[in-house]
Amino acid sequence: MPRHKKDRIVKNPPLFNGFKPTGIEGKQLNNIFMSIDEYEAIRLADFLGLNHEEASIEMKISRSTFTRLIEMARKKLSQMLVKGKKLNIEGGNIHFKQNIIECNNCGHMFKIDIGSSFDVCPNCEAHDLFNVAGSFGHGRCCIVLD
Repeated sequence: MPRHKKDRIVKNPPLFNGFKPTGIEGKQLNNIFMSIDEYEAIRLADFLGLNHEEASIEMKISRSTFTRLIEMARKKLSQMLVKGKKLNIEGGNIHFKQNIIECNNCGHMFKIDIGSSFDVCPNCEAHDLFNVAGSFGHGRCCIVLD
């Protein structure tokens, strides 16, 4: 029987859930799917420049698991760039540490800790807010124990 996959810790949800080549309709492209934990591996190693050990600690996984994640993510990015595939970011065994909230009234974006409540934009005091973690099916479930 296979082992249960351990949840990976992701700092906050991605701001974008997909990328595609310009000038071609998305429905004409082959899709490739990157999990949110693979996205986080790219963010930590390639964007922030952490080594595999540091990044694995951030995600609360083993270094070898992190290495497998980053290799899969880089393979998918290369397919997107070289073969012109549409990249979709979704799914994975993850929990967020923080959430990003966007005001639908003024466009202001702000971060909150998971578990914190929000009901008003700190910029314009509007109540029409978009929960980014919620758009990935997360938020209330993402209670991180440090």
